[in-house]
Amino acid sequence: MNDAIINEHEREFYNDWAKKVDSSKIDVRKFFDSSTCPENKFLISHMQNIKGSLILDLGCGAGENSVYFTLKGANCIATDYSDGMLHVVDELAANYNVKVKTQVVDAMKIPFPDNTFDFVYIANTLHHVDFDKCTKEIYRVLKKGGKMLSWDPLMHNPVINVYRRMATKVRTEDEHPLNINVAKKLSTFFSKVEYDTFWFATLWIFVRFYLIEKVHPNDEPYWKKIISDEERLRSRYLRLEKIDTFLKKIPFLKRYAWNIAIVATK
Repeated sequence: MNDAIINEHEREFYNDWAKKVDSSKIDVRKFFDSSTCPENKFLISHMQNIKGSLILDLGCGAGENSVYFTLKGANCIATDYSDGMLHVVDELAANYNVKVKTQVVDAMKIPFPDNTFDFVYIANTLHHVDFDKCTKEIYRVLKKGGKMLSWDPLMHNPVINVYRRMATKVRTEDEHPLNINVAKKLSTFFSKVEYDTFWFATLWIFVRFYLIEKVHPNDEPYWKKIISDEERLRSRYLRLEKIDTFLKKIPFLKRYAWNIAIVATK
């Protein structure tokens, strides 16, 4: 299937998704400050001098990231292939009394000049696009010393692969979770690549959602539920996270986590 057809599938899916989003219920700080958002905590720890920086939020979705960065003093451009999602971004920014520029953008053909951005933040998006085309474009638009900050699901964990087969209504057919070796691939042209993986023993929370709480992932996406229910999950998550910290020291186990977060410096 060619890129144009895939892109249209993605646009239609997320335009439909946008119609169901209530921007008034989104707390943008939860997406960065919650215990159950370790990917963003890792990425933020590598973002020095956010205030006054120029950030491209690529595949911005509902705009939680763009609004958060703007509240921190950054100049942020929120881009997505879904114009419906960009309407949600406008609503969310208005809710927080900030201004965020929005623009429809194909992540594989970024319409900005070379050496433009201090940061390109791309969350949960690289597994929806051509990885090589997109990351080369990100490299091009970053300033020297600028950073790509990304997080996406990995392909290796059998529990998560079962979840994917179940969650057919909250994911697209065209997505392709990443191989952990993408970090090595990025190191062939970025000057420095750092990464970590997240959710291993902590995936017990997903199993509990299904087996004990009887929540089907098509009715309530688990990756949303871990944020909305963070307060009640916090103590359990933090206990399990300690186990994750130990397990990830064992060779080859990092690849079996749910998500990978990457900081690549130009």
